[in-house]
Amino acid sequence: MERMRTRKEHPTGSTSSPTSSPTPTPISAPSSPPPRWAVRAAQLITLLALPTGLWRLAMVCGFPSGYTEAGFVPFDTPGSKLWMLTLSVACELLALLSLGLVRPWGETVPRWIPVIGGRPVRPLAAVVPAAAGALALTAIWAAMPLWWTYPHTDMTPTGRLLVGVIYQPLVLWGPLLGAVTVSYYRRTKGSRTAHTNTPCPANAATASEPMATVVAPGHSA
Repeated sequence: MERMRTRKEHPTGSTSSPTSSPTPTPISAPSSPPPRWAVRAAQLITLLALPTGLWRLAMVCGFPSGYTEAGFVPFDTPGSKLWMLTLSVACELLALLSLGLVRPWGETVPRWIPVIGGRPVRPLAAVVPAAAGALALTAIWAAMPLWWTYPHTDMTPTGRLLVGVIYQPLVLWGPLLGAVTVSYYRRTKGSRTAHTNTPCPANAATASEPMATVVAPGHSA
């Protein structure tokens, strides 16, 4: 009795072709550089609060800075001096923050900052506070050009003129910040998240299928 056996074999050492599924890796597309006018505007903002800050610091040091002797009394207290010092430093720091809208650290957190250093800044995280600040500053200083229309009996004529002059630049703070914020938004909104196809590690080779023995019909093994 003749046995017919058909063996189905895989070539020795052959493995099934590995399948790899691409894994999207998000990367931030670089934004365009800020226009020159936006850089100049941001730099100008840092100077707008400087004259009034120096004027308040002079009062902290005991100079009347344009007030009459009686008018300076409320400012010559420890509490008032602490408030004027804090206000001067806070205003200048806020003005310096506008540089982030035209500098790289406004798009990527500096690496020296713990935990979040090196991470990209979400555009809205900068745009929303900057836009709110621009609106608030515009509303606060909108009436400053009318300074000389109000009586200032606690100031000398020279002091009244001086304070009015050094406060006028603050009228520009809000509009300039708003313009720089719009420029920042336009630059960063086009920074879409790109994807690169990164292949996954190759799958392990599958084991060869066991050899199958087929017995012809009508024959016993």
